[in-house]
Amino acid sequence: MPITPDTKNWTWVLERECPECGFDSSATRAAEVPALLRANAAAWPAVLGRDDVRVRPDDATWSPLEYAAHVRDVFRISQVRFGLMLDRELVDPEFPNWDQDVTAVEDNYNEQDPVAVAAEIGVEGEALAALLEAVPADAWNRQGLRSDGSLFTVDTLARYIIHDPVHHLHDVGGDRA
Repeated sequence: MPITPDTKNWTWVLERECPECGFDSSATRAAEVPALLRANAAAWPAVLGRDDVRVRPDDATWSPLEYAAHVRDVFRISQVRFGLMLDRELVDPEFPNWDQDVTAVEDNYNEQDPVAVAAEIGVEGEALAALLEAVPADAWNRQGLRSDGSLFTVDTLARYIIHDPVHHLHDVGGDRA
């Protein structure tokens, strides 16, 4: 049975603690995000080494492998979005739409190699962390628009993005890191 797409607007995580995973993006400084990304990426190999990595807990929930592949892709997509925001030639760029649920099906997340996904999470998490560490001090307020009209700055996007991998690690019972 296919997963029902998540159509919730999660931007509220910038205003308060997430009651599901306990992470508080509103209390997180953007400067903390690179270390949080690295810690999160380092926690996924243990999850991906489990025997039940392809098992969905129910018909409405991704398997640990599907969540991990999604996190890897969040890291990749985020690099593109930050790149657009940091491009001095662009003013308030609009991010290309990304349908995470379509990607999960088209890319067969649950059939991917868990060892490869773990390695890719490490590479993409490090690349995103390094990108954020290199943001010039005068660029944190540069803006970009998601296709649904949500406006982000580099600062708010960094704090918004980190909730996703933390939340999904919680979803699969991993250490919050």
